[in-house]
Amino acid sequence: MLPDSLTAFILALPDRREYTREDLLVPALKLAEDLHDGLTVYDAPVGWINREARMALIGVTPGFTQMQIVYRAVRTHLLAGASEEDACRLAKYEASFGGAMRRNLVHMLDQLGVCELLGIASAADLFGSASHLLHTTSAVRYPTFLGDQNYTGSRPPLVRSAFLMRYAREVLAPELSQLQVAAFLPLGRSVAAVLEILETERRIPEGRTLYGFPHPSGANGHRARQFEEEKLALGKCLKEVLSGYFPTSAAKQLHAVKGSDTKR
Repeated sequence: MLPDSLTAFILALPDRREYTREDLLVPALKLAEDLHDGLTVYDAPVGWINREARMALIGVTPGFTQMQIVYRAVRTHLLAGASEEDACRLAKYEASFGGAMRRNLVHMLDQLGVCELLGIASAADLFGSASHLLHTTSAVRYPTFLGDQNYTGSRPPLVRSAFLMRYAREVLAPELSQLQVAAFLPLGRSVAAVLEILETERRIPEGRTLYGFPHPSGANGHRARQFEEEKLALGKCLKEVLSGYFPTSAAKQLHAVKGSDTKR
């Protein structure tokens, strides 16, 4: 599950409540960099795939907060005797879309009718007792930074960066293709634009992407308005996908009506 070198790095980390950039943004974890745009990609144990998931939530890339949480959680679970697979699975749910972002996300998913469609009490259960129904991932799976700041998908625009789109095509697309029945929910415009390209290039299944879902970050001041505008169409499309009918025309029609939402 994990390369021996990464396992050794994790186990050698100090026992701390939080790790710093000095702990993790180190040469040993650097995967690649784009000197022209100032982008750097670092390794993290975030590759576990829930092939039986009914929903896939797709962000831009893990930020440093998520990066340090997943490293800390994997280390804790390994030292407690968990297998590498279980350690990575448990840590991924602990780290995914944490804090206020998760609260906003749960609120919106509940309004789309996820509870009724999946037979759960709240979308919050997807990160706990119903985690077997959820897969979380990112357009760029591994933590990516612009200088010393989290990369947000806008500068440079993700779809215009050949460096970043290589991860979308070579990592994300094969990952999503392993999810046999999941609805794909890109969070925000930049991720939706990536999935549109992957679908057009036939790298991911057609008709299972819900376009128009706003990014749940608290920094997105237009989140509530955007969601209200899209809610009915998103809910209809989600119901069709989760019931086993992949509405290619419906998904593309929704995207065409709100086409500007996938541009930055």
